[in-house]
Amino acid sequence: MTKIISRSLKVIIAFFLMFSSFMFCSLQNDYNFLETNVSVEASLTTSQVKTVQTKLKNWGYYTGSVDGIYGTKTKNAVKNFQKKNGLTADGIVGKKTAAALGMSLNSNTKNSSSSSGNDIYLLAKCIHAEARGEPYTGQVAIGAVILNRVSSSKFPNTISGVIYQPYAFTAVNDGQINLEPNQSAYNAARDAMNGWDPTYGALYYYNPKTATSSWIWSRTVLVTIGNHKFAI
Repeated sequence: MTKIISRSLKVIIAFFLMFSSFMFCSLQNDYNFLETNVSVEASLTTSQVKTVQTKLKNWGYYTGSVDGIYGTKTKNAVKNFQKKNGLTADGIVGKKTAAALGMSLNSNTKNSSSSSGNDIYLLAKCIHAEARGEPYTGQVAIGAVILNRVSSSKFPNTISGVIYQPYAFTAVNDGQINLEPNQSAYNAARDAMNGWDPTYGALYYYNPKTATSSWIWSRTVLVTIGNHKFAI
């Protein structure tokens, strides 16, 4: 009888130890998962998370609530945005992803000069990607089209919103938007921001040698600069 009781106790103890080990591993995994999510969310302020959510929602990547919580839906939307734009799809809004979103990670997000700097940088990136082989006036013209869209009720009302509107620019689709702009692109971006519009109000442009859309050919052409026709 004593041997039977002893064996039973050993079985109970072994089972208890196995169960405890399983629970510890489960809790450790939960802790690691929470720690990862907290670290991702902690890198952004609530206001910044809302900005990310708003931008991604406007561009069709995010369908959740703009609540400032960096949850699974937000992280997956960031990943999809990163994949589309040739960035590392880790779901983390670092410097490169923030730049692609057209936002600043600085705590002082209300600083207008900082916002202006981000806009010029993003505008220069798009100009460089879309028109680096074009004459200087043609580069300014690309920037002017983007700014004309910002002012139009038909398009998003921010530079980043216009540039990253789905399928709006070939350079975004093929990843060239991530090339670093040269000085010419920066100068063209500043000239466009300062009001120079060589297109006379154009909202569209295309290269007649490569354009395949019948719709774009139906637009009224205002001017031709370099290889691009600019239209409304």
